[in-house]
Amino acid sequence: MKRENSDRLFEKAKKLIPGGVNSPVRACKSVNAEPVFINRANGSKIFDADGNEYIDYIGSWGPMILGHRHPAVIDAINSALNSGTSYGAPTGLEIKLAELITEAMPSVEMVRMVNSGTEATMSAIRLARGFTGKDMIIKFDGCYHGHSDALLVEAGSGVATLGIPGSPGVPKSFVAGTLSLPFNDIKSVEEAMKKHGSEIACIIVEPVAGNMGLVLPCDGFLETLKRLTEKHNSLLIFDEVMTGFRVAYGGAQSVYGIVPDLTCLGKIIGGGLPVGAYGGKREIMEYIAPQGPVYQAGTLSGNPLAMAAGIATLTELKKAGFYDSLNAVSEKLGNGLSKAADKAGIKVSVARSGSMLGMFFTENNVIDFESAKKSDLKLFSAYYRRMLEKGIYLAPSQFEALFVSSAHNAEDIEQTVYAAEKVMAELKDF
Repeated sequence: MKRENSDRLFEKAKKLIPGGVNSPVRACKSVNAEPVFINRANGSKIFDADGNEYIDYIGSWGPMILGHRHPAVIDAINSALNSGTSYGAPTGLEIKLAELITEAMPSVEMVRMVNSGTEATMSAIRLARGFTGKDMIIKFDGCYHGHSDALLVEAGSGVATLGIPGSPGVPKSFVAGTLSLPFNDIKSVEEAMKKHGSEIACIIVEPVAGNMGLVLPCDGFLETLKRLTEKHNSLLIFDEVMTGFRVAYGGAQSVYGIVPDLTCLGKIIGGGLPVGAYGGKREIMEYIAPQGPVYQAGTLSGNPLAMAAGIATLTELKKAGFYDSLNAVSEKLGNGLSKAADKAGIKVSVARSGSMLGMFFTENNVIDFESAKKSDLKLFSAYYRRMLEKGIYLAPSQFEALFVSSAHNAEDIEQTVYAAEKVMAELKDF
């Protein structure tokens, strides 16, 4: 594929934007590649600045569950746009989206709209501290909850992709109250809560981890978090920015039957526009200003364009059979990738939750960040570059999930699996 225009744009971008990108993983450093610059997208496809076409499995990192430029979403955005772009004042659209969220997730009795997943998790933790009167928090290695200071500890995803152990600029005092434990390690959580339970304001977790690759919770893990937070009067926060409306309409909490105290959302609820939200039990949410003493604000929160796109998206997702069809396509892709690797004699570990998939180049089960990091990163890098050349657009990191949309059809899946078979055959002696 020709990449002259992308290369030219990247060189220009590096002079004006740190690293030439506005989010680190886009730089493609971990896969020894340079980014392709995208001009447009439609359905399951994206098109770069050189006119190359790709089947897209990033989907703007998860939001595009309906595919790109879905007519209902575009119509909703255009309708809102014709009335204005931002008011800094309440609109009925905020209420409608809040209704859809609270109906889908019974644990969310009230919800506050914000502008990003980082803002949602940061605000939820502040609320948990204010509500409980405690300061310490527990997170899990490899779970990424945005780039706020207290959460950049063993943060997975982009941090892991770049090999950064944390981040300069974060004072030690800011992370002194954050305990980061191994994901799926029930014993370590029990020991930490036994020792620090009286000081723990909350446990925050991705119920299905999507920022160390895709890692499913083991039996009893989420149940243990719920039991221990209740026992010690702490709050359980589910970061469903990625999994909310993705693994199921009611999120991962509906799949695993766990009722968190607070839930963080983003991505899909904005239909591809910048958005975030956090919500939970009424008695907790009423601690947020102006009703309560915990302050949080946002000039562009509840932006009418994002609200309209979110309403249109969730309305489509509610239609009968939507998730059955989406999950069937996703299962076909996961099985096809596994068979392609088996055919070439390459050991992989494939996991799926709804329309989220992960494939690690390892013969071992991936249950946490440590086991994820033991996968063959050089082999993944070669796989990524060769798949891109064959028109398959994957996340440029072993530590990111793959997303399927309802726009992906049987032909897309067949083409992707065929490409994987060819690439795996090329890499069998890598």
